[in-house]
Amino acid sequence: MAAPAPAQYSPPQHTQPPPFLGTTSAQETARLADLGVEIERGRTAADMLAEHRKLARALSAIGPQRKGVVDAYVVVVGLDSDPVFGREAREAGRVLTRRYGATGRSVVLAASDGRAESDLPRGSPANIAAILARVAEQMDRAEDVLILYTTSHGAPIGIVYNDGDAGFGAISPSRLWSLLTTLGIRNRLVLVSACYSGVFVPILASPTTAILTASSADRTSFGCQADNDWTFFGDALINHALRAPEPFAVAAAAATRTIGDWEASAALTPSQPQVSIGAEAITWLAAIERRLPPKTPGVGRPATSSLSALPHRSK
Repeated sequence: MAAPAPAQYSPPQHTQPPPFLGTTSAQETARLADLGVEIERGRTAADMLAEHRKLARALSAIGPQRKGVVDAYVVVVGLDSDPVFGREAREAGRVLTRRYGATGRSVVLAASDGRAESDLPRGSPANIAAILARVAEQMDRAEDVLILYTTSHGAPIGIVYNDGDAGFGAISPSRLWSLLTTLGIRNRLVLVSACYSGVFVPILASPTTAILTASSADRTSFGCQADNDWTFFGDALINHALRAPEPFAVAAAAATRTIGDWEASAALTPSQPQVSIGAEAITWLAAIERRLPPKTPGVGRPATSSLSALPHRSK
């Protein structure tokens, strides 16, 4: 997927804890995540202008829906600056765009893939909200579908945004539900690659929603070392199961079995991926999966290549 990082470039490092963790009560931290908290610090004016331009390009590239066609809109987000998430997000964008015929209706937000500065907008809470709002403007919300894939570190409060020591934030299940509901995005396939990501299932599950998470609400998931190409979830689901012309339910079951096999082989505590497919979601899934493309080979190093030195994925 990505060549080794050249010596002259070093991805942002995490040397300081998020300012809202460890300094506030658990209740206040959860409240901030519900608000989609975001703290940016040390950004220069030039940095901010460059980010504005990246986001403007991404927003303008999201095309309109086609009348009478159930269109898929793909939004892929790497919320953490560890290069594994940048690599996973970029390839997930390619796989999901191809699978669901979303060329011209897809966007990737992510930090560097480890080779150079990112040319993509950051996967920050504010950028995510802006992209989802633009998708809601362009889609026919009565028939079209949002495909949302997020990859990052996670916590019991939700998914964590962390851009080196400069950007911090979190998005809770309530915050994501509020964004999608307020924007009127009802038909949605939500894929969450993070520890504790099962916390998103109870509030997001609905008749028109399909959701698959990397773990249950009280378990970690694996494979997030910064030098990996894939997390376990991303490798099993994106790099293998969803490359095959099989229905989503079949792919989800296959990815779950694969992850279970990898964890068992390394005597890891099972992450227990969670899946929920609403009754009405079955209908729109059938529509966007009517003509799936031929299978493509996986790319990158297997997530299991780092098993010998695998830490828990929680931060």
